[in-house]
Amino acid sequence: MIQGVQIDFLSAERLDRLTMMEKIRLILDDVRSGTIVVLEKGLLPEEQSKLIELTMMEIKPDGFSGIELETYPAKGGKEGFGGLLSRLIGKKSESRLTVIGPANQLKTLKKDQDLISAWVSSR
Repeated sequence: MIQGVQIDFLSAERLDRLTMMEKIRLILDDVRSGTIVVLEKGLLPEEQSKLIELTMMEIKPDGFSGIELETYPAKGGKEGFGGLLSRLIGKKSESRLTVIGPANQLKTLKKDQDLISAWVSSR
């Protein structure tokens, strides 16, 4: 049997075919089984909030320890007048790549505009 860490890369097309709850369930089920999930296109703010909410409900002592989640900001996603204007006119800011994994296996070492550096352990 192969030992190591499984990483699933999910395309934007696959995620676009799913409802919000289907996306969240897919992500949570994978992460609970120890898989690192990489989303080509990040979650909408509402989806990310719901993911965190449901994760908090599933955390158990001596069991599921939660998730670690890192996302690149949207292109040109620096907050300021442009970001404020986009929100005021109703334009949704979408994040780019998102990395999600079990909190006890995935630790973010560094994150900036174009780099997410993470350490992954195999339990």
